[in-house]
Amino acid sequence: MKSAVADTDGVSQKVIDSLREQIGEPKVLTGDEVLDERRHDYWVLSHLQSWREESLPRPGVVVRPESVSDVQAVVRTAAATNTPLVPFGLGSGVCGGIRPDPSVVLVDLSAMNQIREIDETNLLASFDAGVQGLVAEDAVAERGLTIGHWPQSIAISTVGGWVSTRAAGQFSTAYGSIEDIVYSVEVVLPNGERVQLGKAPRAAAGPDLRHLLLGAEGTMGIVTGVTLSLRRQPERRAYSAYYTPSLSAGFEAQREIVQSDWFPPVMRQYDAMEVVRNFNDLTQGTANERGLLLMVHEGPSTRVAAELEAIDTIASGFGLEPAPDEVGPHWMEHRNHVPSWSQLFERNLVADTIEVSAPWSRIEAVYEAATASLRELDAIVIASAHSSHVYRTGINLYFTFVARHEDSADMEATYLDCWHRVMEATARCGGGVAHHHGAGRLRKSYLVHDLGVTGVSLLRSIKDALDPQGIMNPGNLIPDE
Repeated sequence: MKSAVADTDGVSQKVIDSLREQIGEPKVLTGDEVLDERRHDYWVLSHLQSWREESLPRPGVVVRPESVSDVQAVVRTAAATNTPLVPFGLGSGVCGGIRPDPSVVLVDLSAMNQIREIDETNLLASFDAGVQGLVAEDAVAERGLTIGHWPQSIAISTVGGWVSTRAAGQFSTAYGSIEDIVYSVEVVLPNGERVQLGKAPRAAAGPDLRHLLLGAEGTMGIVTGVTLSLRRQPERRAYSAYYTPSLSAGFEAQREIVQSDWFPPVMRQYDAMEVVRNFNDLTQGTANERGLLLMVHEGPSTRVAAELEAIDTIASGFGLEPAPDEVGPHWMEHRNHVPSWSQLFERNLVADTIEVSAPWSRIEAVYEAATASLRELDAIVIASAHSSHVYRTGINLYFTFVARHEDSADMEATYLDCWHRVMEATARCGGGVAHHHGAGRLRKSYLVHDLGVTGVSLLRSIKDALDPQGIMNPGNLIPDE
């Protein structure tokens, strides 16, 4: 795989002048504040290094295109001068997909923020890639519709970013992840050509080329527009919650629910440690070291009623007991409230979440192996997990680790060790190492566990075919040779 030739002195003035000529001077930014703000995404390690006042590289120049033709002009200029490009949405990625250096033109897509069309007949909505997720959802909600994609980052992420990271929202068990919601994708390829992928409700026109962009994290081209399929707003929403006598009992109940063709949009099972941390005020004195399964039910009133009754019977059959009614609404209200990384650093803590998945027959082994490995570290304060995305064939786990160090210099090594332990334990037990946050720089060396050596080679071949100069987000996603 070829790599773009980095100019150690940064993006040349000739390239900057050409960009200004092509798309207009106001869209080409070189001010210190703008460059500083786009040095990285929301990856913990980047924020830790910044908090420790380490010198982090920044892009050579930021461009803010306002149209597809602007993006094409930028890409063609980059291709002609062998200048690396890094697409940037709102910077909510958590795996280090954004780590530019002075040789890079960072393409900030946030000015591409137009709602192109809402088609109520065909239940489709088309957006510029830079439209913020909550803006997109609010726009269709005004028509009595919903996208049904609710990542925790919905207010700080873009629809193009959802595609680029192959995202999954909190309501995915019924509504699907982004690959189930995307109707078509518009992209500018590394040679500057525009292509629209996706034309009909389903196609057998060869391999589905949309999937070259889903999860590509800016390495195969720049997503400029997205058309998403919609749903009507649900007639009724209801909640249910149960204590789980064991991890296994909760998993088995969830398996029976979805394999019986009941699909509550939200199904979340917490281990005992996470119950205390997230629901202590509601369950104190009642949980008794048990886990918790909560669900959100949506749809036509009659279906919701039937689902609640059927699931209650299933839960009872696996020894689950009703939890307080307030659990579901409490989660809904507080589900996106999390402390900032700096708040944790100031308490001598470094933390992260790691999402993986596995078939039903292997998920408990993944949980046991990963949490046991984390707890071998003296610095570990918390090693816990919950599930949050459920399928007929298996389930995901969302691990949380927290480590304490009096000396912040020790935090980085422990952070990387925690990730390594969870990745290796997951792979060893037959799970997949990346469920929905993408790979970035953090996970790329572990992709061989999911893809195999031949699969990694195939990924590199696709990258070389689309981007022979290696200018698109170099260093991201693609495992090093």
